[in-house]
Amino acid sequence: MGKIENLGRRAFLATASATAGGMSLSWSFPADAAAAGVEVGIWAVIHPDDTVVIRIARSEMGQGTLTGLAQLVAEELDCKWSKVKTEYIAPEINFAKNRAWGDMSTGGSRGIRTSVPYVQKGGAAAKAMLIAAAAAKWNVPVAECSSADSVITHKPSGRRLRYGEVAEAASKLPVPADPALKPQAEWKIAGKGVKRLDTVEKLSGRLVYAIDVKLPDMLNAAIAQCPVFGGKLKSFNADKIKAMPGVRHVLRVDDVSVAVVADKWYQAKTALAAMPIEWDEGPNAKVSSASIAAFLKEGLDAPQAGVGHKYGDAAGAIAGAAKKVEAVYATPFLNHATLEPQNCTAKVSDDGVEIWVGSQNGDASLAAAAEAGGVKLSQVKVHKHHLGGGFGRRGQQDYVRQAVLIAKQVPGKPIKLIWSREEDMEHGYYRPITQAKMSAGLDAQGNVTGLHMRISGQSILAYLLPSRMENGVDPVQFQGLIPSEFGYLAIPNLLVDHAMRNTHVPVGFWRGVNVNQNAVYLECFIDELAHAAGKDPLAFRRQLMAKNPKQLAVLNAACAKAGYDKPLPKGVFRGICQYTGFGSYTASVAEVSVSAKGELKIHRIVAATDCGIAVNPDQIAAQVEGSFAYGLSAALYSECTIENGRVVQSNFDSYEVARMADMPKVETVIVASGGFWGGVGEPTIAVAAPAVLNAIFAATGKRVRSLPLKHHDLKKA
Repeated sequence: MGKIENLGRRAFLATASATAGGMSLSWSFPADAAAAGVEVGIWAVIHPDDTVVIRIARSEMGQGTLTGLAQLVAEELDCKWSKVKTEYIAPEINFAKNRAWGDMSTGGSRGIRTSVPYVQKGGAAAKAMLIAAAAAKWNVPVAECSSADSVITHKPSGRRLRYGEVAEAASKLPVPADPALKPQAEWKIAGKGVKRLDTVEKLSGRLVYAIDVKLPDMLNAAIAQCPVFGGKLKSFNADKIKAMPGVRHVLRVDDVSVAVVADKWYQAKTALAAMPIEWDEGPNAKVSSASIAAFLKEGLDAPQAGVGHKYGDAAGAIAGAAKKVEAVYATPFLNHATLEPQNCTAKVSDDGVEIWVGSQNGDASLAAAAEAGGVKLSQVKVHKHHLGGGFGRRGQQDYVRQAVLIAKQVPGKPIKLIWSREEDMEHGYYRPITQAKMSAGLDAQGNVTGLHMRISGQSILAYLLPSRMENGVDPVQFQGLIPSEFGYLAIPNLLVDHAMRNTHVPVGFWRGVNVNQNAVYLECFIDELAHAAGKDPLAFRRQLMAKNPKQLAVLNAACAKAGYDKPLPKGVFRGICQYTGFGSYTASVAEVSVSAKGELKIHRIVAATDCGIAVNPDQIAAQVEGSFAYGLSAALYSECTIENGRVVQSNFDSYEVARMADMPKVETVIVASGGFWGGVGEPTIAVAAPAVLNAIFAATGKRVRSLPLKHHDLKKA
């Protein structure tokens, strides 16, 4: 992630080919990493007491990726789960070994699903090596040996050896290139709801996040960046604050930011707030939410737009329809609002650069540190930590670059840079703002004859990764709307297009990316069409989803669990939706009530998901619940508005999120149809808002077509 095309080292990492799990490689980690254990393959370190340390390349930010990956390795390894521990692979070692552990990027709900082939092989290869070592010690055929719970048994004689007893010999054997994998029906660890491996450390407070790092002689830094995107740092008066308690340095970081370095972070923050700073706000100082909205509105009827999905003649079908239905929807900029603000500790010395960071992409952090430090990739050491929230924000490396630039000016001293909550809110990579004009035709029987979905708004790839644009079109914009994902292929004529309207506001991958907005537009409009046709919303969808059996099965499962055919309590109303994204199929049913005063109460959500193969059903349920907390925050309260070129919301008093009282009961239905690996962390966010909005219409007769809900009067029409 990041502007890779402008960073030679990042471009190198992004295009470097990863070996398929590195199964043909073997080497030693530093002594402190392996301790008394030995490497058996590259994914497992086995100790004499049978403790198995499983290496993790992806990042853990709350979704349980670490535990799920460990389950997959442990399953194939046949080790005792109670003896399993984990450790992060250092990005610099992954780089030095030609990325033997594969891609470190953790986003797009890919943490488990794209790691599966090589982590499973890693576990299976280690098991084969252990069995071979035991067979050699007994001088018996490998075929006569079996493994279970970290013990190898010679079946004819009943002799047994623990993994810890043969690990040393196994580590010297060749690593099998293509070991056999277990059938899913034989799984004992994977596919089960085992407890997460990081919970005890979190509950006890022993888990050290990057913001908790403490090092000898460490100093602390606070940073201020130009509040207007595109502006620059003009000047600052360091003399006014140099004598303040704890202040050591006042530094220009780059063209847009200044930092204060002090003994304690609060001293740095206090001094920075007191220092006179003059900004050159540049050409965007007059931009507002109103001007951006007007800009996007122009795109709804613009003659040119990039096509994401088209078949038939949607325009002709709509023009000739017995009834035409049209609606315009809008969603705002959103901040990631991670609980842990952006931070990184950096030390620059003659030997190179060392950083301590919570990152969604260890490779990118390595590259950013090397670039900022002006050193080779081999001169950077990265200490990866768990993330106190990522949601896509920590894929960008701006805070890493800044920390190194500051530390470079104070050589030999570790400098911990922490963004204030205000900096974090006002300098994000926001979820793009978009509008959508939905148009459809119905025949005399209420059947859809054609649908046109025109999206107008900002492109993530145009801002972050223009090299990945396809003939001027951002393919990410059409998440959930492309042929393999669009749920309503029975519609005879379709056009989905995007009028790109890029603003000066930086945008990025916000959890769920574009499925969230697209699902609101499509699923609420499908509900509008059902109402216009005088049909039940579920029956209407079933007709349109006749060519999409997997999507329909998930929708049916959610409705069955919710008791769709049963009456609700008086005053409670129901809304439904379905959507596909990140390789998974999802659906939800919301039950809400709206008081005479317009007060919304979300009583219950039933959420169904088909991610193909379920590694840990309990984790899936937890992720579905968490995704609704995040998605309902966006639906109910959250937004970023622009005045005078800058973000207005600066803390949680103005950037509101859902609270405990807002959270409904969430019931999860896992429809694991098998045969594929889908994502879990992001897909169900898409079906949070539409189901609630459709239920609000059922309760009030009012259509809500813009978010957040806090701006709408929900009293009955």
